[in-house]
Amino acid sequence: MDLEYLRAHPGTIPRLVEHQRIRITPLGGAKGGRIERWTLDDGTDLFAKVTSEPSDALPAEGRSLRWLAEPGVAAVPEVFTALPEMLVTAWVDGGPATVEGAERFGREVAALHASGAPTFGADTDGVLATLPLRNTPEPDWPTFYVKHRCEPFVRQARDAGALTAAQASTIDAALERVADAAGPPEPPARLHGDLWSGNVLPGRVGDAEGWWMVDPAAYGGHRETDLAMLALFGAPHLDRVLAAYDEATPLAAGWRERVGLHQLHPLLVHCVLFGSGYANRTVAAARSF
Repeated sequence: MDLEYLRAHPGTIPRLVEHQRIRITPLGGAKGGRIERWTLDDGTDLFAKVTSEPSDALPAEGRSLRWLAEPGVAAVPEVFTALPEMLVTAWVDGGPATVEGAERFGREVAALHASGAPTFGADTDGVLATLPLRNTPEPDWPTFYVKHRCEPFVRQARDAGALTAAQASTIDAALERVADAAGPPEPPARLHGDLWSGNVLPGRVGDAEGWWMVDPAAYGGHRETDLAMLALFGAPHLDRVLAAYDEATPLAAGWRERVGLHQLHPLLVHCVLFGSGYANRTVAAARSF
């Protein structure tokens, strides 16, 4: 059994696992799921997420990966199957995060964004971490961002006690400024949607080397959003990534001043997931534009 067999018969993967036809190495897990390294008969390794609570999260991740891979301009691991109970992709052998790799990655992200999307949003909803992500298409980015990326999570964070009423009001006031603060209109970009440094893996898949994008929540949005997410928790050689991106596809004037605007959504998500420890940083982002 090899990769060609799996490509030709993806529906057989659960049965092959059940009958121990694939060697499995546990790598860790979380509530309701686990991460595994699968080794085929020919020695090829695969990456697998398996859950005991089937849902649309893994199929949504598989759709996102395939959509990002579609233009053929960025390093995205191949998806072998994406079922409610398991996601299986190519294995990334980790490698060093070099300056040359960072510059190549910057150019690839620029090309991915430039490949475009049909609309702001997507034809199906998504999942970010464990949270439903509404992708209802809208005619412009400010409307989409406010209605579907920020307002739902402000409400959730406030209701959960992660934001006080005063903090939520400050953020609501900032959302009224988004259209004026967004900069010049741009066409929908093909976004990864959760491009923090932990979802960028320098390394190899087979003989192909690159910085591989994993665990996306992809949709059509504003290209500065992915770049702001890279900056949120830091990334290796971020200055070289951004410089290479800007050289390949110049960013609109004032983009640095809009970083807080684009970080508002992921910070709200962190409030919902992890509590009030992110509240002050979220309010600071709201006050930055």
